[in-house]
Amino acid sequence: MRLATCQTGKTFILYDPDSLSDAGEAPQIDPSLFEPDHWRRTGTIVGQAPGRGASLFLEVPGEHWVLRPYRRGGLVARLSTKRYLWTGLERTRGFREMHLTAELFDGGLPVPRPVAAGVTRHGATYEAALITVRIPTAHALAERLPHDADDALLETLGRTIRRFHDAGLDHVDLNARNLLIDARDKVWLIDLDRCRWRSPGPWQRANLERLARSVEKFGAPDAMQAIRRGYDSAGD
Repeated sequence: MRLATCQTGKTFILYDPDSLSDAGEAPQIDPSLFEPDHWRRTGTIVGQAPGRGASLFLEVPGEHWVLRPYRRGGLVARLSTKRYLWTGLERTRGFREMHLTAELFDGGLPVPRPVAAGVTRHGATYEAALITVRIPTAHALAERLPHDADDALLETLGRTIRRFHDAGLDHVDLNARNLLIDARDKVWLIDLDRCRWRSPGPWQRANLERLARSVEKFGAPDAMQAIRRGYDSAGD
C-alpha cells in the first residue's frame, strides 16, 4: 500500500490514494473528511460504535468507512478530551496508527484497510482522526460473549492473536471490543492506537492478561481457556 501526504491549512493528511480516488481521477482530499458534522450534513452516517471516541459508521460510494476521532480518557481528559501535545507530525497518533495499520495490512494480517489519517495542529497541540474501511458483517467479541462464542471460535481467536504476536505487534488495549468476528467467523483486530512493534517479551503475556480481564467483564471468565489453547497451538 502506498501512502501520500498533503497539507491544507493547519491540517495534514496521510492517505491511501487508491481509497480516495474516483474512477482513476485525482484523489479528493479535504479536511472535512475528518469532521463528523460534514458527514451529518451529507446524511451518510449509518451508525455509531460504543466507546469514548464515538466512532461513526459512514456509507460512501462502493463501501463503508469508520471515522474514529482520537479522544482522551482518565484524569487528563478534564483538561481536554481531544487535544494532544505536538511533538512532530510523524509522532502524532493519527500518522503513527495509519502507518502501522498499513504495514499490518500489507503483511496479510487481518486488520481493516486504512483510508486516511487527519491531523490538525493548534500551536503546541493537535487534534486527530482516522478513517478505515468497515469490515462487513463484523461484530465485536463482546457481543458474542458469553453464550455465542464456542470453543472452536475462541481457539481461532487465540491463533489470530498469536499471528500478531509472532509478527511483533504489541496491542496495548487488547480487549473484547477490539476483536471483531465476521459472518464467516474470521477474526479481525482493530484500534491500533499506541500499539507498536516489539521483540518477544513479557508484553505478550500482558496482552493476554488484559484480554482475560475483559472477557471476564463480559461474563465469560472461562473463555480464556480456549483462547489460550488456540494461542499455544499456533506455536506448535
